[in-house]
Amino acid sequence: MGYCNKCGAPIPEDALFCTKCGTSVTTQAKAASQDTAASGYSLKLATWGERFIAWLIDVVIVGIFIGILSVFAWFAWTPISFWPSWVPLANFSAGGVVYFLYWMIMDGAYGQSLGKMIMHLKVTRLDGSRINIATAALESIGKAFFMLLDLLIGLLFYPDRKQRIFNYLSQTIVIHE
Repeated sequence: MGYCNKCGAPIPEDALFCTKCGTSVTTQAKAASQDTAASGYSLKLATWGERFIAWLIDVVIVGIFIGILSVFAWFAWTPISFWPSWVPLANFSAGGVVYFLYWMIMDGAYGQSLGKMIMHLKVTRLDGSRINIATAALESIGKAFFMLLDLLIGLLFYPDRKQRIFNYLSQTIVIHE
């Protein structure tokens, strides 16, 4: 089963048009084959496990940096968190802001964070093209501030596409390099 390049809806194998937005499947297939041939790779979605390991690598790397900053803030008697750090199913701490900025900049500039680089994964648009910083910002909100909720909704609604809810909203996927 394929997915519409325009809206991301599942398209049955024998369909001529997307059932959600009406875009011609043959036009999409032709454009996708030209893009794939030009770029020299085919899109292979990353598994949830691969994405989790990449996320865990990022959390450890950035967490060490946040820990060092926290030690300096503690010695300076300056609180590093200036708003409530825990809200049910959300993370609104200064650390969350650091994670957000890290993922937004890395995914927006390079298409991948350090964890994704190690795992040979990258974030792209649905058609495999590069994302920009605005798309990376929207995609990163879920990872930084609403990870559990973002993941659970994605697992429930988009298990075949392996998209978190903020991947769906930003029209991005995580693929193998």
